[in-house]
Amino acid sequence: MSGPTGIEDLLRTYAPQVLGVLVRRYGTFDTCEDAVQEALIAAARQWPGEGVPENPRGWLVTVASRKLVDQVRSEAARRRREDALALATPDSELLAHAADEEPGSDRDDSLALLFLCCHPDLSPPSRIALTLRAVGGLTTAQIAAAFLVPESTMAQRISRAKQTIKAAGGSLTLPPEDRTARLAEVRHVLYLVFNEGYTASGGDELTAPELSTEAIRLATLLHRLLPEDTETAGLLALMLLTDARRPARTGPHGELVPLAEQDRGRWDGRLVAEGVALISRTLPRGQVGPYQLQAAIAAVHDEAETAQATDWPQILALYELLERTGPNPMITLNRAVAVAMVHGPAAGLALLDELARDKRTARHHRLLATRAHLLELLGDRETAAEVYREAARRTTSAPERRHLTERARRLG
Repeated sequence: MSGPTGIEDLLRTYAPQVLGVLVRRYGTFDTCEDAVQEALIAAARQWPGEGVPENPRGWLVTVASRKLVDQVRSEAARRRREDALALATPDSELLAHAADEEPGSDRDDSLALLFLCCHPDLSPPSRIALTLRAVGGLTTAQIAAAFLVPESTMAQRISRAKQTIKAAGGSLTLPPEDRTARLAEVRHVLYLVFNEGYTASGGDELTAPELSTEAIRLATLLHRLLPEDTETAGLLALMLLTDARRPARTGPHGELVPLAEQDRGRWDGRLVAEGVALISRTLPRGQVGPYQLQAAIAAVHDEAETAQATDWPQILALYELLERTGPNPMITLNRAVAVAMVHGPAAGLALLDELARDKRTARHHRLLATRAHLLELLGDRETAAEVYREAARRTTSAPERRHLTERARRLG
């Protein structure tokens, strides 16, 4: 734990716990979050040279609390707020909260903090940014780099999100009737973070591994906090089974390698085994939801020794069930591929014709790329090449553009 990476991992583990303590104590999310960030920076500077404290969580809580008191006292324009906070928590009273700073303290507000960061008043991008900053412990610069936006832009997004939370009350207390809806939002945010990391929507790199890794870490945390929630387990299994293929997704020059052409010997066998075991334990336990079904599909792919050995009829059956539980154009797009593998490319193309009439997908590059692939399977090389080129023009991902252009070139 003495190396920088170990300390960074430790800080990110404790970040949501420490922020939860401060928000529970003081109820001011925006200033508490700033104070925790300062404490994390202080630890990142001190611990490598001085060593990790015996009680790192308590150290961070104490330092963050002092930073918060100092911060409030320095704002003359907020004197009334300072007086209220000083009366509640003078320096001498920091010890009154010793339970939060004692080694082995088991109160963890991470789940409540996740719910707060996914407040319904926030837009999806703001929920993602605030979750990565407040719960993930990432700096604004790290989040901005991962999403390919200027740091100033991300800072403004996070600041607006914190002000929205403040205006909404910023409480860790969630009415029981809101828990189910908010939990669904939390899962969706983590799903979006993972997907952006696994296939970046723009830029020169195909993936942003730090985002996928963080999504898996947070999904693992959520599963630990809610072990009986089957959809959370399904989401984590889906991430593990998908991320297992990452080492084989790109070639030596960063080029995209499609699933059917990947060297399966490079897949992460440990992640595959972990994901398969998790979804196998989860599926028989109750109502099956979309994340569990997607994880089951990923498991069928990952357990096939070769692309040719893939159980496409089983995958098609799972996609048909998935489409009934939550209709979505991208699910239909993937089902079209499964239909093509089971019933022939012409049957898959007929499904794509339906999607072409849907405004949400009509001009999407993935619809065109799938159409080109099925036309190629059908033997219509000339039309397939033309559609590949059109798909390449529409994507914002440089690796995908190069891949689609190369596909078109091969077909002549």
